[in-house]
Amino acid sequence: MLSCVVYLDGRGEPLNAKVARRHAIQGRIKPLSRNSHGRRQAATFALIGTSVRPLASPFLDKITEPCSEMMAVKIWHATFAFVFAFLLCMADTAQAQPELGSVYDVQDKLLLKTRDGATVSGILVRRKDATAPLPTVLQFTIYVRPERDLASLKEIADRGYVAMIAYSRGKYLSPDAIAPYEHDGSDAYDAIDWISRQPWSNGAVGMFGGSYNGFTQWAAAKKLHPALKTIVPYVANRPGMGLPMENNIFINPNYQWAFYVSNNKSLDEEVNQDRDRFRNLQFAWWNSGAAYRSIDKLDGTPNPLLQRWLQHPSYDSYWQAMAPYGEEFKQIRIPVLSVDGYYNDSQVSGLDYLREHVRHVPKAEHYLIIGPYGHFGAQRGGEKVINGLDVPAAALIDTKAITYQWLDHVLKGGPKPSVLKDKINYQVMGTDRWGSAPSLEAMSQQTLKLFLRGSRLDAARPGKQAFLTQEVDLKDRQQWNNSYYPGSIVTDDIDRSSGHVFVSEPFADEVLYNGAFGGEILARINKRDFDVGVTLYELTPEGKYFHLSYVIKRASYAKDPARRVLLTPGRVERIPLGSTKLVSKRMAKGSRLVAYLNVNKNPFSQLNYGTGKDVSDETIADATGPLKVEWSNRSFITVPILRTGP
Repeated sequence: MLSCVVYLDGRGEPLNAKVARRHAIQGRIKPLSRNSHGRRQAATFALIGTSVRPLASPFLDKITEPCSEMMAVKIWHATFAFVFAFLLCMADTAQAQPELGSVYDVQDKLLLKTRDGATVSGILVRRKDATAPLPTVLQFTIYVRPERDLASLKEIADRGYVAMIAYSRGKYLSPDAIAPYEHDGSDAYDAIDWISRQPWSNGAVGMFGGSYNGFTQWAAAKKLHPALKTIVPYVANRPGMGLPMENNIFINPNYQWAFYVSNNKSLDEEVNQDRDRFRNLQFAWWNSGAAYRSIDKLDGTPNPLLQRWLQHPSYDSYWQAMAPYGEEFKQIRIPVLSVDGYYNDSQVSGLDYLREHVRHVPKAEHYLIIGPYGHFGAQRGGEKVINGLDVPAAALIDTKAITYQWLDHVLKGGPKPSVLKDKINYQVMGTDRWGSAPSLEAMSQQTLKLFLRGSRLDAARPGKQAFLTQEVDLKDRQQWNNSYYPGSIVTDDIDRSSGHVFVSEPFADEVLYNGAFGGEILARINKRDFDVGVTLYELTPEGKYFHLSYVIKRASYAKDPARRVLLTPGRVERIPLGSTKLVSKRMAKGSRLVAYLNVNKNPFSQLNYGTGKDVSDETIADATGPLKVEWSNRSFITVPILRTGP
């Protein structure tokens, strides 16, 4: 007799087989069964593959009342649908399993011991018809998605590699505590060392992947194993620099990420998708005036990872230990291919690796592909529309194909990807063209130095120093300052409710804005610290505002993110802007540059009250008076320009 299990969601609707299987793998399924009284109740079983194992989760609603006739019909239909889907699944499995077993050698419960006694787990796939030792392609990640990962590994194996994915300590089958960022470098080294000693390995390892997986590649290069021959990081995160804080300012949009990766051995998709909860949380914190360190109390769920990170507001030894820092870049003498996007939120992190690498190894074989992509688009080859902007087909790339071409080039002696015309390869927004340059600096041939004078961006250096004033009530929760994020890249106007706007003269000829702007803000305030924002736009001849780039900066860390130096009230202070987001954009004749200068005060990041205390401990009670800012007309921005005419 066949016993069927019906999976219903929280509304009593049957889950389709694919969704049910995914939830079962994540441990969140509660199917229905009969109790001894003939009623439907929640049972704690979930079908995984061909086995049944007990689970316990509040994911689905319990049904403890007697079935109505309508419910009985619904359950009958659900049962029939599930049985049909189940039989199809078993048929597919029956067809797929012989292929998997005959073609691939799969080790899906791989356990490796690290030098410090911890355990790293993973999956390894080799083709059985591969008789000679092969190079290995390794992915190292905190994101555990076994089914998707297995498909990726099979694809890699089909391209003539041994394929392996290793998961961060504490994830998948590892019994250890989950600690994002902290052990990935040393654990990746150990995984590479293990690979290099296997009989099926030819001693060469390459890595690729995006976001966190981009970080782990740089972490692996911090102490370079001889077997690691190349890395291909996309939109690589740099802990402590891009997330969870940006230029020493803790930001809110990814608050839930700590729960997403640490609530279980795989991923907590349910909590990650609860956007309303975390959006409401940042507004609740903002309106409460509570200390940033207590934000998780407002949520009602402790966030121990955030609390650990908040202990390190400086880019100190805690963060420096996670990825190459300073002189450690000197020993990274392997080919690198980076992929990034103009509208990738973590672009400053990804390009900082590039800048530091070539600064310490001037002849580094480090290539960059960058275009009008976001964080996910860069990993997938781009999007046809990003933040309302139509992206031309010529700007879209095949990230995966380029990655395999690069790996074949380095690990097998194949040709270099044809898209790599030079070290820096960039798509010019506003055109169908790509450009290339031997370095980031060579992207431009001229740097405009424009002073923030009155309401103008002026090339003439001011004689007498003068100031524009701004007063910010740090208690006021109605007024938000510094609307910098490019939610829509092209707009009819920009926020003018606070801060100051500066406009350049129109360009006499077409030019390319080509690189990352910089500059220095000179200001005098009545407190010990504040957070600055500068956003740059193109004002087109048609009157549209095109978002180019932005930076937010904590003044006390502006000169050195590793060491806080408080400001002296009443004294003019210099605040270097440092690295900003890189962009290539055609600017038509008649276009102007627009700079938007403001104090960063909004619900989307820490609020700096300027007392000089750790900003995470400040509360609305510290807003004893308004912040008074005097912006000097000797403040300036530097703009990279490439002239396209004769």
